[in-house]
Amino acid sequence: MPVSAPSPLRCDAAGAIPGAGWPPGVIPRECDDCGLLLRMKQEAAGTDSRCPRCGATLRRHHANPLGAPFALAIASLMLCVLTVTMPFLTLRLLGQARDSRIQSGAAAFAQDGLWLLSVIVVVALVLVPLARLLLRLTVLGGLRLRRPPSWLGLPLRWHEHLGAWGMLEVFLFGALVSYTRLVDLAQVELGPAVYGLGAVVLTLVAADAAFEPQAAWDALEARGIGRALPAAPRGQPLSCHCCRKVSRAPEGAPCPRCGTALHRRKPNSVARSWALVIAAAILYVPSNYYPVMTIVTLGRGGPHTILGGVVEFIHTGFWPLALIVFLASVAVPMLKLVGLSVMLLSIHRRSARHLRRKTQLYRVVEALGRWSMIDVFVVSVLIALVRFGSIASIHAEVGAACFGAVVVLTMVAAETFDPRLMWDAAGANDRKEPDRR
Repeated sequence: MPVSAPSPLRCDAAGAIPGAGWPPGVIPRECDDCGLLLRMKQEAAGTDSRCPRCGATLRRHHANPLGAPFALAIASLMLCVLTVTMPFLTLRLLGQARDSRIQSGAAAFAQDGLWLLSVIVVVALVLVPLARLLLRLTVLGGLRLRRPPSWLGLPLRWHEHLGAWGMLEVFLFGALVSYTRLVDLAQVELGPAVYGLGAVVLTLVAADAAFEPQAAWDALEARGIGRALPAAPRGQPLSCHCCRKVSRAPEGAPCPRCGTALHRRKPNSVARSWALVIAAAILYVPSNYYPVMTIVTLGRGGPHTILGGVVEFIHTGFWPLALIVFLASVAVPMLKLVGLSVMLLSIHRRSARHLRRKTQLYRVVEALGRWSMIDVFVVSVLIALVRFGSIASIHAEVGAACFGAVVVLTMVAAETFDPRLMWDAAGANDRKEPDRR
Protein backbone atom coordinates (compact mmCIF):
# COMPACT_ATOMS: atom_id res chain seq x y z
CA MET A 1 0.00 0.00 0.00
CA PRO A 2 1.39 3.45 -0.88
CA VAL A 3 2.63 5.49 2.07
CA SER A 4 3.00 9.25 2.41
CA ALA A 5 4.98 11.13 5.06
CA PRO A 6 3.56 14.59 5.91
CA SER A 7 6.10 17.34 6.50
CA PRO A 8 6.52 18.89 9.97
CA LEU A 9 5.22 22.34 10.83
CA ARG A 10 7.89 24.67 12.21
CA CYS A 11 7.23 26.17 15.63
CA ASP A 12 8.85 29.03 17.47
CA ALA A 13 10.77 28.63 20.73
CA ALA A 14 7.54 28.57 22.77
CA GLY A 15 6.07 25.76 20.67
CA ALA A 16 3.60 28.00 18.81
CA ILE A 17 3.29 28.51 15.06
CA PRO A 18 4.12 32.07 14.06
CA GLY A 19 1.41 34.10 12.37
CA ALA A 20 -2.20 34.94 12.98
CA GLY A 21 -3.56 31.66 11.62
CA TRP A 22 -2.65 28.38 9.99
CA PRO A 23 -0.65 28.71 6.75
CA PRO A 24 -2.87 28.58 3.64
CA GLY A 25 -3.90 25.03 2.70
CA VAL A 26 -2.48 23.51 5.88
CA ILE A 27 -4.39 20.82 7.80
CA PRO A 28 -2.44 20.51 11.07
CA ARG A 29 -2.18 17.13 12.77
CA GLU A 30 -0.20 16.11 15.81
CA CYS A 31 1.16 12.57 15.89
CA ASP A 32 -0.54 10.72 18.76
CA ASP A 33 2.59 8.67 19.44
CA CYS A 34 5.47 11.16 19.35
CA GLY A 35 3.88 14.64 19.43
CA LEU A 36 5.35 15.91 16.15
CA LEU A 37 3.14 18.62 14.61
CA LEU A 38 2.61 17.85 10.95
CA ARG A 39 1.29 19.46 7.77
CA MET A 40 -1.37 17.08 6.42
CA LYS A 41 -2.83 17.04 2.92
CA GLN A 42 -5.39 15.01 1.03
CA GLU A 43 -3.81 11.90 -0.49
CA ALA A 44 -4.94 9.50 -3.19
CA ALA A 45 -7.27 6.66 -2.20
CA GLY A 46 -5.42 3.65 -0.86
CA THR A 47 -2.63 5.74 0.64
CA ASP A 48 -1.62 5.69 4.30
CA SER A 49 -0.24 8.88 5.87
CA ARG A 50 2.46 8.07 8.41
CA CYS A 51 4.53 10.10 10.81
CA PRO A 52 8.05 10.69 9.40
CA ARG A 53 9.55 10.49 12.90
CA CYS A 54 8.01 7.46 14.61
CA GLY A 55 6.18 5.69 11.75
CA ALA A 56 2.70 5.87 13.31
CA THR A 57 -0.24 5.65 10.91
CA LEU A 58 -1.94 9.05 10.98
CA ARG A 59 -4.71 8.43 8.50
CA ARG A 60 -5.92 5.93 5.93
CA HIS A 61 -7.35 7.42 2.74
CA HIS A 62 -10.24 5.44 1.21
CA ALA A 63 -12.06 5.91 -2.08
CA ASN A 64 -15.48 5.61 -0.42
CA PRO A 65 -14.84 6.51 3.24
CA LEU A 66 -18.51 6.74 4.28
CA GLY A 67 -20.51 4.47 1.94
CA ALA A 68 -18.58 1.20 2.23
CA PRO A 69 -18.33 1.32 6.06
CA PHE A 70 -22.10 1.94 6.25
CA ALA A 71 -22.92 -1.17 4.23
CA LEU A 72 -20.42 -3.33 6.12
CA ALA A 73 -21.70 -2.07 9.46
CA ILE A 74 -25.27 -3.09 8.54
CA ALA A 75 -24.10 -6.58 7.57
CA SER A 76 -22.01 -6.87 10.75
CA LEU A 77 -24.91 -5.78 12.97
CA MET A 78 -27.32 -8.30 11.44
CA LEU A 79 -24.82 -11.14 11.81
CA CYS A 80 -23.94 -10.05 15.34
CA VAL A 81 -27.58 -10.05 16.51
CA LEU A 82 -28.19 -13.49 15.00
CA THR A 83 -24.99 -14.90 16.48
CA VAL A 84 -25.63 -13.85 20.09
CA THR A 85 -29.20 -15.22 19.97
CA MET A 86 -28.48 -18.65 18.44
CA PRO A 87 -27.09 -21.83 20.11
CA PHE A 88 -23.30 -21.94 20.16
CA LEU A 89 -22.24 -25.38 21.42
CA THR A 90 -24.09 -28.47 22.65
CA LEU A 91 -22.44 -31.03 24.94
CA ARG A 92 -23.86 -34.56 25.22
CA LEU A 93 -22.68 -36.83 28.03
CA LEU A 94 -24.27 -40.13 29.17
CA GLY A 95 -27.65 -39.27 27.74
CA GLN A 96 -27.67 -35.71 29.07
CA ALA A 97 -27.33 -32.59 26.94
CA ARG A 98 -26.47 -29.00 27.69
CA ASP A 99 -26.62 -26.05 25.29
CA SER A 100 -24.77 -22.76 25.47
CA ARG A 101 -24.71 -19.41 23.77
CA ILE A 102 -21.81 -17.02 23.36
CA GLN A 103 -22.77 -15.10 26.49
CA SER A 104 -23.70 -18.16 28.61
CA GLY A 105 -20.40 -18.01 30.46
CA ALA A 106 -21.57 -14.81 32.14
CA ALA A 107 -24.34 -16.64 34.01
CA ALA A 108 -21.95 -19.45 34.96
CA PHE A 109 -19.39 -16.97 36.33
CA ALA A 110 -22.17 -15.33 38.36
CA GLN A 111 -23.18 -18.73 39.79
CA ASP A 112 -19.59 -19.26 40.89
CA GLY A 113 -19.55 -15.83 42.55
CA LEU A 114 -17.14 -14.20 40.07
CA TRP A 115 -19.22 -11.17 39.14
CA LEU A 116 -16.27 -9.27 37.63
CA LEU A 117 -15.81 -11.94 34.98
CA SER A 118 -19.56 -12.09 34.38
CA VAL A 119 -19.57 -8.38 33.58
CA ILE A 120 -16.48 -8.71 31.35
CA VAL A 121 -18.10 -11.45 29.26
CA VAL A 122 -21.35 -9.54 28.72
CA VAL A 123 -19.59 -6.25 27.97
CA ALA A 124 -16.88 -7.64 25.68
CA LEU A 125 -19.03 -10.11 23.72
CA VAL A 126 -22.45 -8.45 23.55
CA LEU A 127 -22.74 -4.86 24.70
CA VAL A 128 -19.62 -3.30 23.15
CA PRO A 129 -19.80 -5.00 19.70
CA LEU A 130 -23.49 -4.13 19.34
CA ALA A 131 -23.04 -0.62 20.76
CA ARG A 132 -20.12 0.22 18.45
CA LEU A 133 -22.02 -0.94 15.38
CA LEU A 134 -25.14 1.00 16.40
CA LEU A 135 -23.10 4.12 17.11
CA ARG A 136 -21.28 3.83 13.78
CA LEU A 137 -24.54 3.35 11.91
CA THR A 138 -26.04 6.34 13.73
CA VAL A 139 -23.17 8.57 12.60
CA LEU A 140 -22.91 7.30 9.04
CA GLY A 141 -26.68 7.19 8.63
CA GLY A 142 -27.04 10.70 10.05
CA LEU A 143 -24.48 12.02 7.58
CA ARG A 144 -26.64 10.73 4.73
CA LEU A 145 -29.49 13.01 5.79
CA ARG A 146 -30.00 16.39 4.19
CA ARG A 147 -29.80 18.04 7.62
CA PRO A 148 -27.74 15.90 9.99
CA PRO A 149 -28.59 16.23 13.71
CA SER A 150 -26.30 18.51 15.68
CA TRP A 151 -25.55 15.78 18.25
CA LEU A 152 -23.86 13.33 15.84
CA GLY A 153 -20.45 14.07 17.34
CA LEU A 154 -21.46 12.42 20.64
CA PRO A 155 -22.03 8.88 19.27
CA LEU A 156 -18.80 9.15 17.29
CA ARG A 157 -16.94 10.06 20.50
CA TRP A 158 -18.35 7.01 22.27
CA HIS A 159 -17.52 4.85 19.26
CA GLU A 160 -13.86 5.84 19.58
CA HIS A 161 -13.75 5.26 23.34
CA LEU A 162 -15.15 1.72 23.05
CA GLY A 163 -12.75 0.57 20.34
CA ALA A 164 -10.51 -1.76 22.36
CA TRP A 165 -13.24 -3.41 24.43
CA GLY A 166 -15.07 -5.53 21.84
CA MET A 167 -13.47 -8.99 21.83
CA LEU A 168 -15.43 -11.33 19.57
CA GLU A 169 -12.31 -12.35 17.64
CA VAL A 170 -10.52 -13.13 20.91
CA PHE A 171 -13.50 -15.23 22.01
CA LEU A 172 -13.32 -17.15 18.71
CA PHE A 173 -9.78 -18.32 19.53
CA GLY A 174 -10.81 -19.08 23.11
CA ALA A 175 -13.69 -21.21 21.83
CA LEU A 176 -11.25 -23.15 19.62
CA VAL A 177 -9.08 -23.93 22.65
CA SER A 178 -12.16 -24.97 24.65
CA TYR A 179 -13.37 -27.25 21.87
CA THR A 180 -10.13 -29.27 21.94
CA ARG A 181 -10.68 -29.90 25.66
CA LEU A 182 -14.37 -30.75 25.34
CA VAL A 183 -14.02 -33.36 22.57
CA ASP A 184 -11.98 -35.54 24.94
CA LEU A 185 -14.75 -35.36 27.55
CA ALA A 186 -17.98 -35.85 25.63
CA GLN A 187 -19.75 -35.42 22.29
CA VAL A 188 -19.68 -31.81 21.13
CA GLU A 189 -22.07 -30.42 18.52
CA LEU A 190 -21.40 -27.10 16.79
CA GLY A 191 -24.36 -24.75 16.76
CA PRO A 192 -25.17 -22.17 14.08
CA ALA A 193 -23.63 -19.43 16.24
CA VAL A 194 -20.18 -20.98 15.69
CA TYR A 195 -20.39 -20.30 11.96
CA GLY A 196 -22.09 -17.00 12.62
CA LEU A 197 -19.22 -15.97 14.90
CA GLY A 198 -16.71 -16.68 12.14
CA ALA A 199 -18.75 -14.58 9.72
CA VAL A 200 -19.12 -11.77 12.28
CA VAL A 201 -15.39 -11.63 12.91
CA LEU A 202 -14.63 -11.44 9.17
CA THR A 203 -17.18 -8.70 8.54
CA LEU A 204 -16.06 -6.74 11.60
CA VAL A 205 -12.46 -6.84 10.42
CA ALA A 206 -13.55 -5.63 6.99
CA ALA A 207 -15.81 -2.95 8.50
CA ASP A 208 -13.05 -1.64 10.79
CA ALA A 209 -10.56 -1.60 7.91
CA ALA A 210 -12.96 0.39 5.72
CA PHE A 211 -13.96 2.90 8.40
CA GLU A 212 -11.67 5.90 8.96
CA PRO A 213 -12.89 7.98 11.92
CA GLN A 214 -11.08 11.06 10.63
CA ALA A 215 -13.20 10.99 7.46
CA ALA A 216 -16.35 10.95 9.60
CA TRP A 217 -15.10 13.84 11.75
CA ASP A 218 -14.22 15.84 8.64
CA ALA A 219 -17.66 15.17 7.19
CA LEU A 220 -19.32 16.32 10.43
CA GLU A 221 -17.27 19.50 10.43
CA ALA A 222 -18.04 20.14 6.75
CA ARG A 223 -21.75 19.87 7.52
CA GLY A 224 -21.42 22.54 10.21
CA ILE A 225 -21.63 20.26 13.24
CA GLY A 226 -19.45 21.64 16.02
CA ARG A 227 -19.26 24.51 18.45
CA ALA A 228 -17.76 27.97 18.33
CA LEU A 229 -14.43 28.47 20.08
CA PRO A 230 -12.71 31.84 20.45
CA ALA A 231 -9.49 31.91 18.45
CA ALA A 232 -6.12 32.29 20.16
CA PRO A 233 -3.90 33.17 17.17
CA ARG A 234 -0.54 32.86 18.92
CA GLY A 235 -1.48 30.22 21.45
CA GLN A 236 0.12 26.79 21.59
CA PRO A 237 -1.64 24.25 19.32
CA LEU A 238 -3.55 21.59 21.27
CA SER A 239 -4.55 18.30 19.68
CA CYS A 240 -7.88 16.75 20.68
CA HIS A 241 -7.41 13.25 22.10
CA CYS A 242 -10.71 12.16 20.55
CA CYS A 243 -11.17 13.69 17.08
CA ARG A 244 -7.51 14.74 16.50
CA LYS A 245 -8.39 18.31 15.52
CA VAL A 246 -5.57 20.76 16.31
CA SER A 247 -6.82 24.05 17.76
CA ARG A 248 -5.30 27.13 19.35
CA ALA A 249 -7.08 27.23 22.68
CA PRO A 250 -6.37 27.45 26.40
CA GLU A 251 -5.71 24.24 28.33
CA GLY A 252 -8.99 22.60 29.33
CA ALA A 253 -11.13 24.39 26.72
CA PRO A 254 -13.63 22.25 24.77
CA CYS A 255 -12.64 21.00 21.34
CA PRO A 256 -14.52 23.04 18.69
CA ARG A 257 -15.39 19.87 16.80
CA CYS A 258 -16.29 17.20 19.38
CA GLY A 259 -16.42 19.03 22.72
CA THR A 260 -13.71 16.99 24.46
CA ALA A 261 -11.59 18.94 26.93
CA LEU A 262 -8.31 19.93 25.25
CA HIS A 263 -5.01 19.10 26.95
CA ARG A 264 -1.48 19.21 25.63
CA ARG A 265 -0.93 15.74 27.07
CA LYS A 266 -3.18 13.24 28.83
CA PRO A 267 -3.72 14.57 32.37
CA ASN A 268 -1.71 12.80 35.11
CA SER A 269 -0.68 10.15 32.61
CA VAL A 270 2.49 9.00 34.39
CA ALA A 271 1.00 8.77 37.90
CA ARG A 272 -2.13 6.96 36.74
CA SER A 273 -0.17 4.57 34.53
CA TRP A 274 2.21 3.69 37.38
CA ALA A 275 -0.73 3.01 39.72
CA LEU A 276 -2.40 0.71 37.19
CA VAL A 277 0.82 -1.13 36.34
CA ILE A 278 1.65 -1.72 40.00
CA ALA A 279 -1.88 -2.98 40.72
CA ALA A 280 -1.69 -5.33 37.71
CA ALA A 281 1.74 -6.61 38.77
CA ILE A 282 0.43 -7.40 42.26
CA LEU A 283 -2.52 -9.36 40.84
CA TYR A 284 -0.33 -11.13 38.26
CA VAL A 285 1.17 -13.35 41.00
CA PRO A 286 -2.10 -14.82 42.35
CA SER A 287 -3.48 -15.11 38.81
CA ASN A 288 -0.74 -17.63 38.03
CA TYR A 289 -0.52 -19.21 41.49
CA TYR A 290 -4.21 -19.86 42.17
CA PRO A 291 -6.27 -22.18 39.95
CA VAL A 292 -8.46 -20.65 37.25
CA MET A 293 -10.89 -23.57 37.28
CA THR A 294 -11.63 -26.90 38.95
CA ILE A 295 -12.38 -29.92 36.74
CA VAL A 296 -14.08 -32.96 38.29
CA THR A 297 -14.98 -36.09 36.28
CA LEU A 298 -16.65 -39.08 38.01
CA GLY A 299 -15.47 -37.83 41.36
CA ARG A 300 -11.88 -37.35 40.23
CA GLY A 301 -10.01 -34.25 39.27
CA GLY A 302 -8.85 -31.04 40.83
CA PRO A 303 -7.81 -27.45 40.29
CA HIS A 304 -6.04 -26.27 37.14
CA THR A 305 -3.77 -23.26 36.83
CA ILE A 306 -2.90 -21.37 33.64
CA LEU A 307 0.52 -23.00 33.34
CA GLY A 308 -1.04 -26.35 34.19
CA GLY A 309 -3.29 -26.00 31.17
CA VAL A 310 -0.29 -25.25 28.96
CA VAL A 311 1.49 -28.38 30.24
CA GLU A 312 -1.65 -30.45 29.65
CA PHE A 313 -1.83 -29.33 26.02
CA ILE A 314 1.83 -30.25 25.55
CA HIS A 315 1.33 -33.75 27.01
CA THR A 316 -1.69 -34.37 24.76
CA GLY A 317 0.20 -33.24 21.65
CA PHE A 318 -1.60 -29.93 21.06
CA TRP A 319 1.59 -27.88 20.69
CA PRO A 320 0.04 -25.03 18.66
CA LEU A 321 -2.70 -24.51 21.26
CA ALA A 322 -0.17 -24.75 24.09
CA LEU A 323 1.84 -22.01 22.39
CA ILE A 324 -1.25 -19.81 21.88
CA VAL A 325 -2.32 -20.13 25.52
CA PHE A 326 1.22 -19.55 26.81
CA LEU A 327 1.75 -16.45 24.67
CA ALA A 328 -1.68 -14.95 25.35
CA SER A 329 -1.96 -15.79 29.05
CA VAL A 330 1.63 -15.70 30.31
CA ALA A 331 3.98 -13.95 27.88
CA VAL A 332 1.73 -11.09 26.72
CA PRO A 333 0.71 -9.91 30.23
CA MET A 334 4.38 -9.97 31.25
CA LEU A 335 5.33 -8.08 28.08
CA LYS A 336 2.73 -5.43 28.87
CA LEU A 337 3.90 -4.99 32.46
CA VAL A 338 7.60 -4.89 31.56
CA GLY A 339 7.05 -2.75 28.46
CA LEU A 340 4.97 -0.14 30.26
CA SER A 341 7.48 -0.06 33.13
CA VAL A 342 10.37 0.51 30.72
CA MET A 343 8.52 3.35 29.01
CA LEU A 344 7.55 4.99 32.30
CA LEU A 345 11.13 4.73 33.59
CA SER A 346 12.43 6.29 30.37
CA ILE A 347 10.27 9.35 31.11
CA HIS A 348 11.64 9.65 34.63
CA ARG A 349 15.22 9.23 33.37
CA ARG A 350 14.62 11.61 30.44
CA SER A 351 16.20 9.02 28.20
CA ALA A 352 16.70 9.91 24.54
CA ARG A 353 17.77 6.40 23.49
CA HIS A 354 15.73 4.29 21.10
CA LEU A 355 12.70 6.58 21.18
CA ARG A 356 11.31 5.18 17.95
CA ARG A 357 11.70 1.58 19.16
CA LYS A 358 10.04 2.35 22.50
CA THR A 359 7.17 3.97 20.63
CA GLN A 360 6.82 0.85 18.50
CA LEU A 361 6.82 -1.20 21.71
CA TYR A 362 3.94 0.94 22.98
CA ARG A 363 1.94 0.20 19.83
CA VAL A 364 2.55 -3.54 20.30
CA VAL A 365 1.49 -3.39 23.96
CA GLU A 366 -1.67 -1.48 23.05
CA ALA A 367 -2.59 -3.84 20.20
CA LEU A 368 -1.96 -7.11 22.06
CA GLY A 369 -3.61 -6.11 25.33
CA ARG A 370 -7.04 -7.67 24.84
CA TRP A 371 -5.69 -10.96 23.45
CA SER A 372 -4.72 -11.98 26.96
CA MET A 373 -8.44 -12.47 27.60
CA ILE A 374 -8.31 -15.80 25.72
CA ASP A 375 -7.90 -17.79 28.93
CA VAL A 376 -10.91 -16.10 30.55
CA PHE A 377 -13.04 -16.96 27.52
CA VAL A 378 -11.77 -20.56 27.57
CA VAL A 379 -13.01 -20.86 31.15
CA SER A 380 -16.32 -19.18 30.27
CA VAL A 381 -17.05 -21.72 27.51
CA LEU A 382 -16.12 -24.71 29.68
CA ILE A 383 -18.08 -23.71 32.79
CA ALA A 384 -21.15 -22.87 30.72
CA LEU A 385 -21.28 -26.39 29.24
CA VAL A 386 -19.81 -28.81 31.76
CA ARG A 387 -22.39 -28.75 34.54
CA PHE A 388 -23.45 -32.41 34.97
CA GLY A 389 -23.20 -32.66 38.73
CA SER A 390 -21.11 -35.59 40.03
CA ILE A 391 -20.65 -36.98 36.52
CA ALA A 392 -18.61 -34.04 35.23
CA SER A 393 -18.40 -30.43 36.25
CA ILE A 394 -16.14 -27.44 35.76
CA HIS A 395 -16.20 -24.39 38.03
CA ALA A 396 -14.31 -21.11 37.80
CA GLU A 397 -11.89 -20.24 40.58
CA VAL A 398 -10.37 -17.07 42.00
CA GLY A 399 -7.32 -17.26 39.72
CA ALA A 400 -9.54 -16.50 36.73
CA ALA A 401 -10.87 -13.37 38.44
CA CYS A 402 -7.33 -12.20 39.26
CA PHE A 403 -6.23 -12.82 35.69
CA GLY A 404 -9.22 -10.97 34.24
CA ALA A 405 -8.40 -8.01 36.49
CA VAL A 406 -4.78 -8.06 35.27
CA VAL A 407 -5.93 -7.89 31.64
CA VAL A 408 -8.36 -5.03 32.31
CA LEU A 409 -5.82 -3.05 34.36
CA THR A 410 -3.08 -3.37 31.73
CA MET A 411 -5.49 -2.35 28.98
CA VAL A 412 -6.51 0.74 30.93
CA ALA A 413 -2.84 1.47 31.70
CA ALA A 414 -1.98 1.35 27.98
CA GLU A 415 -4.84 3.75 27.21
CA THR A 416 -3.83 6.06 30.06
CA PHE A 417 -0.15 6.17 29.10
CA ASP A 418 0.83 9.00 26.75
CA PRO A 419 3.83 7.97 24.58
CA ARG A 420 4.45 11.59 23.59
CA LEU A 421 5.80 12.15 27.09
CA MET A 422 8.83 10.00 26.23
CA TRP A 423 9.68 12.37 23.38
CA ASP A 424 8.94 15.40 25.55
CA ALA A 425 11.21 14.15 28.34
CA ALA A 426 14.03 13.62 25.84
CA GLY A 427 13.60 17.16 24.47
CA ALA A 428 12.70 15.87 21.00
CA ASN A 429 9.59 18.03 20.73
CA ASP A 430 11.63 21.19 21.30
CA ARG A 431 13.35 20.68 17.96
CA LYS A 432 12.24 22.19 14.71
CA GLU A 433 13.28 19.21 12.61
CA PRO A 434 11.92 15.66 13.01
CA ASP A 435 14.02 13.21 15.01
CA ARG A 436 14.17 9.87 13.17
CA ARG A 437 15.71 7.72 15.87
